[in-house]
Amino acid sequence: MMDLKCKDYVVIVQCHIVKERCSGYNCERAFHERTGGFAVYPKDKAYRVLNMTCGGCCGRAVQRKLSNLARRIKKEEDIGKDRVVVQLSSCLTKDNFHSSPCPHLDYLKGLIAKLGMDMREDTFIYEKSEQRRKEGLYSTGSQ
Repeated sequence: MMDLKCKDYVVIVQCHIVKERCSGYNCERAFHERTGGFAVYPKDKAYRVLNMTCGGCCGRAVQRKLSNLARRIKKEEDIGKDRVVVQLSSCLTKDNFHSSPCPHLDYLKGLIAKLGMDMREDTFIYEKSEQRRKEGLYSTGSQ
């Protein structure tokens, strides 16, 4: 398991299509309250947070965006990509009321891994969606 105390940046990647209707409020709140996918982050550690979208299907822009970030923070602040964690939002990773999991999820994970960046899944966990997943109402993709 990665040591989140050694990280300085958290990059939240959200679905581009979902982001057209979603403000990202629940993901931001989950991060600051350290709930859902962020529950394992130390509460006493200050992080820099950057939100971005995948760029749209098939998500290939993630590699360009994260590569740009890695170059910029290395050049400007001497922060290596080993101090960055990419957090894939729940709208990408889970069946929910927005949509099914991203059909390109494995591709996105591969792009991030190719860059050598650490990655985690899930952000805000909506109780009603969790209940629906347990009831089998959301049955496509990964759960």
